[in-house]
Amino acid sequence: MQLLQQPAYVLHARPYRETSLLLECLTRDHGRLGVVARGVRRERARVQRAQLEPFQSLALDLLLRGELATLQAAEGVGAPQRLIGDAGLAGLYLNELVVRLTGRQDPQSELFDAYAQTLARLAAGEPLAWTLRRFERDLLDAIGYALQLEFDGDSGEHVIPEQHYRYQMELGPVACRSDLPHALRGSDLLALTQDTMPDAAGLSALRALMREVIRFHLGGTELRAWRVLAAAMSRR
Repeated sequence: MQLLQQPAYVLHARPYRETSLLLECLTRDHGRLGVVARGVRRERARVQRAQLEPFQSLALDLLLRGELATLQAAEGVGAPQRLIGDAGLAGLYLNELVVRLTGRQDPQSELFDAYAQTLARLAAGEPLAWTLRRFERDLLDAIGYALQLEFDGDSGEHVIPEQHYRYQMELGPVACRSDLPHALRGSDLLALTQDTMPDAAGLSALRALMREVIRFHLGGTELRAWRVLAAAMSRR
């Protein structure tokens, strides 16, 4: 199948044979694709390695056959987005998260739009923790694991802002004492579902919640980016 001018982002690249790269790309209409970029490591390659940098909006011409696509042409769309420092680390986290939690060739235009919007927020310097929590929420929603945050999983009643809750994967939030580990304020759960940034304590609690949820969907394994981000923070 010929795919022309497919909007895409490169999520990951690794050497493939002597002169090529094997890319993981997030595309608007075909989800995550494995793409062979033949010859791009040659000095005089028609498509240069620099054209395939992460975070750059691209239009790709691809030939899709079976499991992998072959890159035929790549063109940058708009000005390159520069993510430096913490924003760059956050961008790499987004990429690993998408690669680890999505399957290939599963069209998810909502995820593509959320990813593009998140890169723009990172480039604009919006609050990092809140930007990441919003993307994690939207990613889980796009892949069919949406969080249920508005109703008590036991009683079915609306979540109360002043009440504390533990999040259970099968039920959602369940009322609990405030001194229990991983207890979250109802107001923080509602802030995430209503897209309203909570205070610093709420952001910290939502970070712990999202790690717990993501770890569950990864079968108990960790993301490499978590270790990288922790090491970066520890050096400050």
